[in-house]
Amino acid sequence: MITKLEHSNEVVAEQIHTIFQNSYKVEAELIGVLDFPPLSRSVSDIVNAKTAFYGFSFIDSDNHRLAAVIEIEIDEKHLAIDSLTVMPNFFRKGIADKLINYALTSFDIDAATVETAVVNKPAIKLYEKHGFMKFKRWTPSHGIEKLAMSVEVTC
Repeated sequence: MITKLEHSNEVVAEQIHTIFQNSYKVEAELIGVLDFPPLSRSVSDIVNAKTAFYGFSFIDSDNHRLAAVIEIEIDEKHLAIDSLTVMPNFFRKGIADKLINYALTSFDIDAATVETAVVNKPAIKLYEKHGFMKFKRWTPSHGIEKLAMSVEVTC
């Protein structure tokens, strides 16, 4: 089940933070870096974010359990995926796929963009599956070469 998360609630922000930490540790390993900027994001940063967070959860023993989070920003008819994280024990179960599909089909948008590390082949392959195409490569000050991808959205 995909729902909007009230990230301004500290308890919810802590749940988001936990998923970020667990997922981004795996990504940092995949990229081969120790200093990975998303890992420095705090609960307070999440509480105060101006973006929207949507979570994929399932019912486990009558409790909703958050398994993944997508963070998006919509400016006019452009959607930016700022983060997409899945708890490692839920990798390769199609959850990220569902969240991307949700983001691309649930809002009145014409286009979407996302950025990831050039060496993050699983993420690139996932976005390409949804029609995203590479359009820019650069190396920011933190030194991790990045790739920007975009897709035109038709209703």
